[in-house]
Amino acid sequence: MIRCLRSGSCDRRRGHFLWRASVWQHDERTIVRSVIVSSTAYASRRVVLGDLVSTSAVGSAALVVSGAALIGVLAQVAIPLPFTPVPLTGQTLGVLLVAAALGRLRGIAATSLYGLAGIAGVPWFAGGGSGWAIASFGYIIGFVAAAAIAGGLAERGWDRRPLRALSAMVLANAVILACGTLWLAGALQVSIWRAIELGVVPFIIGDLVKIMLAAGLLPSAWWLVNRVTGRR
Repeated sequence: MIRCLRSGSCDRRRGHFLWRASVWQHDERTIVRSVIVSSTAYASRRVVLGDLVSTSAVGSAALVVSGAALIGVLAQVAIPLPFTPVPLTGQTLGVLLVAAALGRLRGIAATSLYGLAGIAGVPWFAGGGSGWAIASFGYIIGFVAAAAIAGGLAERGWDRRPLRALSAMVLANAVILACGTLWLAGALQVSIWRAIELGVVPFIIGDLVKIMLAAGLLPSAWWLVNRVTGRR
Protein backbone atom coordinates (compact mmCIF):
# COMPACT_ATOMS: atom_id res chain seq x y z
CA MET A 1 0.00 0.00 0.00
CA ILE A 2 1.34 3.43 -0.86
CA ARG A 3 0.13 6.52 0.94
CA CYS A 4 1.14 10.03 -0.07
CA LEU A 5 1.29 12.93 2.36
CA ARG A 6 1.92 16.59 1.58
CA SER A 7 5.26 17.74 2.94
CA GLY A 8 6.89 21.16 2.99
CA SER A 9 5.74 24.39 1.45
CA CYS A 10 4.27 24.76 -1.98
CA ASP A 11 5.06 27.61 -4.34
CA ARG A 12 2.15 27.44 -6.77
CA ARG A 13 3.58 30.14 -9.00
CA ARG A 14 6.73 28.15 -9.72
CA GLY A 15 5.25 24.71 -9.30
CA HIS A 16 7.76 23.63 -6.67
CA PHE A 17 6.60 21.05 -4.20
CA LEU A 18 7.74 17.92 -2.40
CA TRP A 19 5.91 14.72 -1.68
CA ARG A 20 6.59 12.30 1.13
CA ALA A 21 5.57 8.76 0.23
CA SER A 22 5.13 5.91 2.65
CA VAL A 23 6.01 2.56 1.16
CA TRP A 24 5.13 -1.14 1.47
CA GLN A 25 3.10 -3.58 3.58
CA HIS A 26 5.05 -6.44 5.20
CA ASP A 27 3.99 -9.12 7.74
CA GLU A 28 0.75 -7.28 8.47
CA ARG A 29 2.70 -4.26 9.64
CA THR A 30 3.12 -1.05 7.72
CA ILE A 31 6.78 -0.20 7.37
CA VAL A 32 7.20 3.43 6.49
CA ARG A 33 10.10 4.79 4.57
CA SER A 34 10.22 8.48 3.70
CA VAL A 35 11.07 9.29 0.17
CA ILE A 36 11.44 12.86 -0.94
CA VAL A 37 10.65 13.39 -4.57
CA SER A 38 11.22 16.72 -6.17
CA SER A 39 8.79 17.47 -8.96
CA THR A 40 10.27 20.82 -9.88
CA ALA A 41 11.47 19.79 -13.33
CA TYR A 42 8.29 17.93 -14.21
CA ALA A 43 5.98 20.67 -12.95
CA SER A 44 7.80 23.40 -14.87
CA ARG A 45 8.04 21.51 -18.17
CA ARG A 46 5.85 22.80 -20.96
CA VAL A 47 4.82 21.13 -24.19
CA VAL A 48 7.33 21.45 -27.03
CA LEU A 49 6.50 21.22 -30.71
CA GLY A 50 7.63 17.60 -30.91
CA ASP A 51 5.09 16.61 -28.26
CA LEU A 52 2.33 17.64 -30.65
CA VAL A 53 3.58 14.99 -33.08
CA SER A 54 4.13 12.13 -30.64
CA THR A 55 5.03 11.38 -27.03
CA SER A 56 5.26 7.60 -27.40
CA ALA A 57 8.58 5.77 -27.32
CA VAL A 58 8.36 4.79 -30.98
CA GLY A 59 7.28 8.27 -32.01
CA SER A 60 10.05 9.88 -29.98
CA ALA A 61 12.62 7.56 -31.58
CA ALA A 62 11.36 8.55 -35.02
CA LEU A 63 11.63 12.23 -34.09
CA VAL A 64 15.20 11.73 -32.87
CA VAL A 65 16.25 9.99 -36.09
CA SER A 66 14.48 12.64 -38.18
CA GLY A 67 16.18 15.39 -36.18
CA ALA A 68 19.62 13.87 -36.73
CA ALA A 69 18.86 13.51 -40.44
CA LEU A 70 17.79 17.15 -40.70
CA ILE A 71 21.07 18.27 -39.12
CA GLY A 72 22.93 16.03 -41.57
CA VAL A 73 21.08 17.47 -44.56
CA LEU A 74 21.71 21.07 -43.50
CA ALA A 75 25.38 20.21 -42.91
CA GLN A 76 25.68 19.67 -46.66
CA VAL A 77 24.92 23.35 -47.16
CA ALA A 78 28.59 24.16 -46.68
CA ILE A 79 30.64 27.11 -47.91
CA PRO A 80 34.43 26.64 -47.61
CA LEU A 81 36.29 29.73 -46.44
CA PRO A 82 39.88 30.27 -47.63
CA PHE A 83 41.13 31.74 -44.36
CA THR A 84 39.90 29.04 -41.94
CA PRO A 85 39.68 25.22 -41.97
CA VAL A 86 36.10 25.44 -40.68
CA PRO A 87 33.39 25.86 -43.35
CA LEU A 88 30.24 27.93 -42.99
CA THR A 89 27.34 25.46 -42.83
CA GLY A 90 23.64 25.21 -42.10
CA GLN A 91 24.02 22.51 -39.46
CA THR A 92 23.96 24.99 -36.57
CA LEU A 93 20.52 26.13 -37.68
CA GLY A 94 19.45 22.49 -37.73
CA VAL A 95 20.74 21.92 -34.20
CA LEU A 96 18.92 24.96 -32.80
CA LEU A 97 15.63 24.07 -34.47
CA VAL A 98 15.78 20.36 -33.63
CA ALA A 99 16.71 20.95 -29.98
CA ALA A 100 13.97 23.51 -29.39
CA ALA A 101 11.35 21.49 -31.26
CA LEU A 102 12.12 18.16 -29.59
CA GLY A 103 13.01 19.31 -26.08
CA ARG A 104 16.08 18.62 -23.96
CA LEU A 105 16.30 14.81 -23.88
CA ARG A 106 15.27 14.15 -27.47
CA GLY A 107 17.43 17.06 -28.62
CA ILE A 108 20.45 15.56 -26.84
CA ALA A 109 19.63 12.18 -28.37
CA ALA A 110 19.34 13.61 -31.89
CA THR A 111 22.62 15.54 -31.75
CA SER A 112 24.38 12.58 -30.12
CA LEU A 113 23.10 10.28 -32.87
CA TYR A 114 24.31 12.74 -35.48
CA GLY A 115 27.78 12.85 -33.94
CA LEU A 116 28.13 9.11 -33.24
CA ALA A 117 26.87 8.11 -36.68
CA GLY A 118 29.34 10.51 -38.26
CA ILE A 119 32.18 9.04 -36.20
CA ALA A 120 31.08 5.57 -37.35
CA GLY A 121 31.41 6.64 -40.97
CA VAL A 122 28.09 8.10 -42.07
CA PRO A 123 29.18 10.91 -44.45
CA TRP A 124 26.87 13.60 -43.17
CA PHE A 125 29.25 16.01 -41.49
CA ALA A 126 29.92 19.28 -43.32
CA GLY A 127 30.64 18.69 -46.98
CA GLY A 128 30.08 14.92 -46.74
CA GLY A 129 32.78 14.37 -44.13
CA SER A 130 32.87 11.83 -41.32
CA GLY A 131 35.10 10.76 -38.42
CA TRP A 132 36.32 12.70 -35.42
CA ALA A 133 39.81 13.66 -36.63
CA ILE A 134 38.69 16.91 -38.22
CA ALA A 135 39.33 20.49 -37.18
CA SER A 136 35.63 21.25 -36.78
CA PHE A 137 34.74 18.26 -34.58
CA GLY A 138 34.61 20.48 -31.48
CA TYR A 139 31.53 22.18 -32.87
CA ILE A 140 29.84 18.78 -33.18
CA ILE A 141 30.61 18.10 -29.52
CA GLY A 142 29.12 21.50 -28.76
CA PHE A 143 25.90 20.52 -30.53
CA VAL A 144 25.02 18.16 -27.68
CA ALA A 145 25.55 20.81 -25.01
CA ALA A 146 23.66 23.36 -27.10
CA ALA A 147 20.75 20.93 -27.46
CA ALA A 148 20.56 20.62 -23.68
CA ILE A 149 20.34 24.41 -23.36
CA ALA A 150 17.99 25.17 -26.25
CA GLY A 151 15.81 22.15 -25.51
CA GLY A 152 15.66 22.86 -21.79
CA LEU A 153 14.68 26.48 -22.36
CA ALA A 154 12.05 25.43 -24.91
CA GLU A 155 10.54 23.21 -22.21
CA ARG A 156 10.12 26.40 -20.19
CA GLY A 157 8.33 28.17 -23.02
CA TRP A 158 11.24 30.24 -24.33
CA ASP A 159 10.55 29.15 -27.91
CA ARG A 160 7.11 30.80 -27.96
CA ARG A 161 8.16 34.46 -27.86
CA PRO A 162 10.67 36.03 -30.28
CA LEU A 163 12.86 37.78 -27.70
CA ARG A 164 13.10 34.76 -25.42
CA ALA A 165 13.68 32.49 -28.39
CA LEU A 166 16.45 34.83 -29.53
CA SER A 167 18.08 34.70 -26.09
CA ALA A 168 17.91 30.89 -26.01
CA MET A 169 19.45 30.60 -29.47
CA VAL A 170 22.26 33.03 -28.58
CA LEU A 171 23.14 31.03 -25.45
CA ALA A 172 23.09 27.71 -27.30
CA ASN A 173 25.16 29.07 -30.18
CA ALA A 174 27.72 30.52 -27.77
CA VAL A 175 28.28 27.05 -26.31
CA ILE A 176 28.82 25.61 -29.80
CA LEU A 177 31.41 28.29 -30.57
CA ALA A 178 33.17 27.77 -27.24
CA CYS A 179 33.51 24.02 -27.75
CA GLY A 180 34.57 24.48 -31.35
CA THR A 181 37.21 27.04 -30.43
CA LEU A 182 38.77 24.85 -27.73
CA TRP A 183 38.96 21.86 -30.07
CA LEU A 184 40.33 23.99 -32.90
CA ALA A 185 43.09 25.36 -30.67
CA GLY A 186 44.18 21.82 -29.80
CA ALA A 187 43.83 20.43 -33.32
CA LEU A 188 45.87 23.20 -34.92
CA GLN A 189 48.19 23.73 -31.95
CA VAL A 190 47.48 27.45 -31.84
CA SER A 191 46.59 29.88 -29.06
CA ILE A 192 43.01 30.44 -27.96
CA TRP A 193 43.10 33.92 -29.47
CA ARG A 194 44.21 32.53 -32.83
CA ALA A 195 41.51 29.85 -32.59
CA ILE A 196 38.92 32.59 -31.98
CA GLU A 197 40.16 34.40 -35.09
CA LEU A 198 39.75 31.21 -37.12
CA GLY A 199 36.71 29.63 -35.50
CA VAL A 200 34.53 32.46 -34.22
CA VAL A 201 35.12 35.77 -35.97
CA PRO A 202 34.46 34.52 -39.55
CA PHE A 203 31.09 33.10 -38.50
CA ILE A 204 29.60 35.95 -36.48
CA ILE A 205 27.42 37.32 -39.26
CA GLY A 206 26.36 33.89 -40.50
CA ASP A 207 25.53 32.72 -36.99
CA LEU A 208 23.48 35.84 -36.33
CA VAL A 209 21.44 35.12 -39.46
CA LYS A 210 20.84 31.51 -38.37
CA ILE A 211 19.97 32.59 -34.83
CA MET A 212 17.45 35.11 -36.12
CA LEU A 213 15.94 32.51 -38.45
CA ALA A 214 15.51 30.03 -35.61
CA ALA A 215 14.17 32.72 -33.27
CA GLY A 216 11.61 33.67 -35.91
CA LEU A 217 10.59 30.20 -37.10
CA LEU A 218 9.88 28.72 -33.66
CA PRO A 219 7.42 31.38 -32.41
CA SER A 220 5.84 31.40 -35.87
CA ALA A 221 5.30 27.65 -35.65
CA TRP A 222 3.62 28.10 -32.25
CA TRP A 223 1.46 30.90 -33.62
CA LEU A 224 0.32 28.59 -36.42
CA VAL A 225 -0.36 25.74 -33.97
CA ASN A 226 -2.40 28.04 -31.76
CA ARG A 227 -4.41 29.30 -34.73
CA VAL A 228 -5.19 25.79 -35.95
CA THR A 229 -5.95 24.23 -32.57
CA GLY A 230 -7.46 27.24 -30.83
CA ARG A 231 -4.82 27.16 -28.10
CA ARG A 232 -3.82 30.28 -26.20
